[in-house]
Amino acid sequence: MPLQPHMKLISVDDHIIEPPDLWTSRLPTAHLDAGPRVIEVDGAVTTEIGAAATAAGTQMWTFEGQPFPNIALNAVAGKSHEEFGLEPVRFDQIRPGCYDPAERVKDMDIDGVQAQLGFPTFPGFAGRVFATAKDKELALLCVRAYNDFILDEWCGPHPDRLIPMVILPLWDAELAAAELRRTAERGAKAVAFPENPAGLDLPSFHSGGWDPLLAVAEEAGTPLCMHFGTSTRMPFVAADAPFPVTIALMGTNSINTLSELLFSPIFHAFPRLKVTLAEGGVGWIPWFLERIDLTWERHRFYNDVNKEVRPSALFRRNVWGCFIDDTPGLLLRDVIGVDRITWEGDYPHSDSSWPHSRKRAGEAFVDVPDADVHRIVELNARELLSFDADLHG
Repeated sequence: MPLQPHMKLISVDDHIIEPPDLWTSRLPTAHLDAGPRVIEVDGAVTTEIGAAATAAGTQMWTFEGQPFPNIALNAVAGKSHEEFGLEPVRFDQIRPGCYDPAERVKDMDIDGVQAQLGFPTFPGFAGRVFATAKDKELALLCVRAYNDFILDEWCGPHPDRLIPMVILPLWDAELAAAELRRTAERGAKAVAFPENPAGLDLPSFHSGGWDPLLAVAEEAGTPLCMHFGTSTRMPFVAADAPFPVTIALMGTNSINTLSELLFSPIFHAFPRLKVTLAEGGVGWIPWFLERIDLTWERHRFYNDVNKEVRPSALFRRNVWGCFIDDTPGLLLRDVIGVDRITWEGDYPHSDSSWPHSRKRAGEAFVDVPDADVHRIVELNARELLSFDADLHG
């Protein structure tokens, strides 16, 4: 059956394709050449990571002299499955809703979605590109420019539809804390954060190195949103495995993230901190919580981990998951905790159901009581993101 009319879909994981002038219109003139900009490719270009040469007639980002192909990162909303390929290569090959906020809202209306939380694309889903930049002065300017765009131009005109999520200067926890404080005061509701910062040669969850940032996030009530793939470490597969093998396994990164978080001191030091696991699904959570509690029971005494609080208790206090399609997760929702589950639309990526998200969600929830449906598709996200229903529709 369809969702009840009073239930509004709020997606906690969608993606923004940055418009070509985002940084060129905001950076100081002295930084324009090195800063992010879109170029036309007249000849073949090969990236330093060994990707295949990019053909003439495409567009790509450059930053600090390095080419970044795949300008639209799987922005295939509106295409049939038969039309899917690795990536669109020009802005005129993707829907304007990918990069234009007014057009995004129109696409949300078509899809039956009330509000979206969008991860960045060119900087990486958690700002990795700037964290690994050579010129950290330029990188900080780029982070702030992106955040100002999100607050002023992407979300500002549509406060009831587009929920502001920012990125941080991850190379310095004090700078990151200051940027979170600055943006939270201006209305930021969430932060994109690496699923495992150690994968970027940054301090681990176990180190205490993020304490200045975590203190601000806890105080502001701003969740750290951890999208799979932001550690740059993907599941190991055979060298000759077809790409769908990797795609099918991507969500398993969330298991690694949750294990590290629950055995770290973070939730003990910051008991009101909120963390979300983006695009990892939820059906695996009951098995994992049983497994991690069993591990804790048997191995806590000779390891430097908290010996009083079960990891599953931390999950049910501090962590939220989300899903697109997850029949096992819905069947096991009471074991997971109905208040720990949120919904995502993943526009404009290939997992998205656009333009049929509301219809597809109604089909998925057909056997779920209305009270649980309402909590999963809307109310949990509103509470998690402090996205007030009285103020925002």
